[in-house]
Amino acid sequence: MNIAERFPKSRHSPADNRPHAIIIGAGVGGLTTGALLGAKGYRVTILDPLDEPGGRAYAHRQDGFTFDAGPTIITAPWLFENLWRDCGGRLSDDVDLRPNTPFYRVRFDEGTVFDYSGDRAAMEAQIARIEPRDVAGYRSFLDESRRIYEVAFEQLAHKPFHSLLFTAKTLARLVRLGGYRSVYSVVSKHFRSDKLRTLFSFHPLLIGGNPFSATSFYCLIAHLEGKYGVHHAMGGTNALVRGIASLVTRNGGRIRLEETVTEIVTEGRRATGVRLASGERIAADIVISNADPATTYGKLLKAHPRRRWTDAKLARGDYSMSLFVWYFGTSRRYDDVQHHTMLFGPRYRGLLDDIFRNHRLAEDFSLYLHRPTASDPSLAPPGCDAFYVLSPVPNLDSKTDWTETAESYRRKIEQRLEETVLPDLSRHVVTSRIATPIDFRDRLLSWQGAAFALEPKLFQSAWFRPHNKSEELDNLFLCGAGTHPGAGLPGVVSSARIVADLVPDPVTLLAGTWQQDARDSRS
Repeated sequence: MNIAERFPKSRHSPADNRPHAIIIGAGVGGLTTGALLGAKGYRVTILDPLDEPGGRAYAHRQDGFTFDAGPTIITAPWLFENLWRDCGGRLSDDVDLRPNTPFYRVRFDEGTVFDYSGDRAAMEAQIARIEPRDVAGYRSFLDESRRIYEVAFEQLAHKPFHSLLFTAKTLARLVRLGGYRSVYSVVSKHFRSDKLRTLFSFHPLLIGGNPFSATSFYCLIAHLEGKYGVHHAMGGTNALVRGIASLVTRNGGRIRLEETVTEIVTEGRRATGVRLASGERIAADIVISNADPATTYGKLLKAHPRRRWTDAKLARGDYSMSLFVWYFGTSRRYDDVQHHTMLFGPRYRGLLDDIFRNHRLAEDFSLYLHRPTASDPSLAPPGCDAFYVLSPVPNLDSKTDWTETAESYRRKIEQRLEETVLPDLSRHVVTSRIATPIDFRDRLLSWQGAAFALEPKLFQSAWFRPHNKSEELDNLFLCGAGTHPGAGLPGVVSSARIVADLVPDPVTLLAGTWQQDARDSRS
């Protein structure tokens, strides 16, 4: 299926002789890469097995409700403004981004509520009510977060870590930043209160990381949010996806949906195209994979001899947790519930140990509740609310039988929501659907059903992560959550930027000089 007719008319035609870039996957990373490569002068074809673009940022529409499937928190809006600028447009012409205030409402298990925002005075007042001595710790934590942000995000997030020499040169700076420490250990240095240690360390969970093992570089999120805010897109995050898809087609690109790539076709050290499940083979000058890197190397390149990302190395990787997500609509509105709510359970470290280390589905849980109709009533019928609630769970290494467990787990979550923030919920649910780790494996083709690819630990970050320019093939590139710099909307957009900078100039491909340049660079 070709969706060009839903967007501004494509200039892609059979006579188009621009170098051809095939992109596997129409997630945010793949779409952003396609938009940038189209603006750079490539003929772009994006292939995706789903019936709509978005990947994890897909939208479910049922019974008059719209549910974003995955990412709902938009930070660093300037990344998208720059994308539209470089593609000859303005973000505001296609997407309406609006700030959230507060960023999140956090509810602790015993009922304490904390509104997390960019208002430092309001934050300090709430901190003082929990632990007055931690106000100074909050100030010192924000200062450390800023220092990490200025190096790890501003200077390194858009740089490829392909070279050991480059990695060695930056290692001293990374050590000075304390990248060998975990997020939780850095937060604990600044805060005495266990509640506040939880509050200021949970952010890695939003990108698949365990706060007790994720590198402290992710402490930068506090500064990033404080500086640029937390935003949402009117119409849902998928409205942003549709906007990026329109940038692809405006520059002549095609997005072919319900097309599954089964193999990257190779010749020597070059990818020559892809083969689809239908048997069709499509030739390409360069190939970009927005798929999970373990799927890229372990399945799409299964027949190709690999030097670094062998089956054995892929099997040894530590993969992120998965997610259980319940999407539901209600016949009433809950106007005292914020756009974003975090509901912490009775355990923090113990629960995370069960998820990440023990690979055991625990009896308790912590939840993220998304109520987009707090800001955008158009996502539900009049007088109704749209929600999703997300519970971090182990990936499929846990051997949990989700075909047997899903409904009982959903009922436990429903009961907890009724007891805390959504009274009489069970009487008002009018539409419902769930996603389990099986959906991440089978629908999104994620290795082990992991929701965020490799876990973002120090030795699975930067140079240690699958590179944006493949180590296995000269003209294969990787974008998305599984490569550098990592998961989250800023991470996948930055990965697309890296790829757009790494690919050869299309003029050199037309002149036939790039292959010689690639051979020379290896000699």
